[in-house]
Amino acid sequence: MSLESLKPARGAVKSKKRIGRGPGSGWGKTAGRGHKGAKSRSGYSRRYGFEGGQMPLIRRLPKRGFVNKFAKELATVNVRDLERFPEGTVVTPELLQTAGLVRKLGDGLKVLGDGELKKNLVVQAHRFSATARAKIEAAGGRAEVLPT
Repeated sequence: MSLESLKPARGAVKSKKRIGRGPGSGWGKTAGRGHKGAKSRSGYSRRYGFEGGQMPLIRRLPKRGFVNKFAKELATVNVRDLERFPEGTVVTPELLQTAGLVRKLGDGLKVLGDGELKKNLVVQAHRFSATARAKIEAAGGRAEVLPT
């Protein structure tokens, strides 16, 4: 047995269906597309969500709630997460991103006050909660607001 003598298993390889090759082939004239209608035409492609003229599900369901298109997408980080940085570090949004604490900054960074902070840090962010600001300053650090 050698590589050139290898063959696919019997029945594994099927010949291509050659449509539109005359009435004797069994796939002539309409070439398996039936008579008339959109699907018989060349270039036909069904629109996403199309249900054959029936009212689509997306239009049958009622609209609910309200989405504020002016809402700001803020990345958040808690005071307890800042404990990992060494004393005297200037904590910027970019530093938090490289450290893996924030995935996507979006419209800015907000520091929240969950947890404890015992290190003296200079924290730069776009917004601070009142408790976060108090905890940073109580530890001897500074909370600097960045322009949005």
